[in-house]
Amino acid sequence: TFPQLKVKSVLVSQPRPAIIEKSPFYELSQKYEVEIAYKPFIRVVGVSLKEFRAQRVEILTHTAVIFTSRTTVDSFFHICEEARITVPETMKYICQTEAVALYLQKYIVYRKRKISFADGSFTSLVELIIKHKDEKFLLALSEPHKPELPETLAKLKLPVDPVILARTVAADLDDMHLENYGLLALYSPSDVKALVEKFGTENLPPVAVFGEGTLRAAVDAGITVLANAPTPEAPSMAKAVDIYLRKVEAGEEIEPVSVVTDTRKEEFIRNQQNKLAKKSRVRRPGTSEPRK
Repeated sequence: TFPQLKVKSVLVSQPRPAIIEKSPFYELSQKYEVEIAYKPFIRVVGVSLKEFRAQRVEILTHTAVIFTSRTTVDSFFHICEEARITVPETMKYICQTEAVALYLQKYIVYRKRKISFADGSFTSLVELIIKHKDEKFLLALSEPHKPELPETLAKLKLPVDPVILARTVAADLDDMHLENYGLLALYSPSDVKALVEKFGTENLPPVAVFGEGTLRAAVDAGITVLANAPTPEAPSMAKAVDIYLRKVEAGEEIEPVSVVTDTRKEEFIRNQQNKLAKKSRVRRPGTSEPRK
């Protein structure tokens, strides 16, 4: 357990919000009289046409594209433009969130029957892809990415070709002085990697993380994590930081966060495998017609 000193400043590894007062961190800065600083640890860049071609994936042999981020949307259409590929009107788009789906309007006319989106959770995205299981999917990924989505779709034997459309690189952290901060809020495994490569793991301020992958990366790197989200008590990073600051103010001892494997996800994948296997058994051999 760690007795913590009063936090004067929190560093959030995200771009500064356009309207500071609308950020959930603004309320915390007022409530606890802490300074909130914003500094992205990473930036995401689209791959070059050469890097794309080296992956030997043909866009036009697919009937649907799966997007989990806006960066891969930008990169996909940029590659198409550079390679002079005309994406057919019939192409379908499956997005992890409504925000990503709406972002597609930058490039195409938004039509409901072409664009569908999940609620942001892993399970709802997988269910949505299964609903369109007769499509031939192109899965747009950033490097590095969590392997669970491509691995799950492979387990479910769905026709999916993963393609790397963007890469994460470390931002310039030369002007960052960690001793100025009482808490670091990290959002991705790439944030953890950039932090460790630049500053090592000794003498770091207390760390809060968002997401299971980020928590795992931090713990694996030997970083003690003292706050995390999403959890039932802290659905957002701002809430996790709120709880941490409250405990510090109350002089409570804070236990480090440990990694817990989510067994529900594994069970969900097994259930989906069984459902798909049943459906394919119901069909007569050599026909796509279900048995009467």
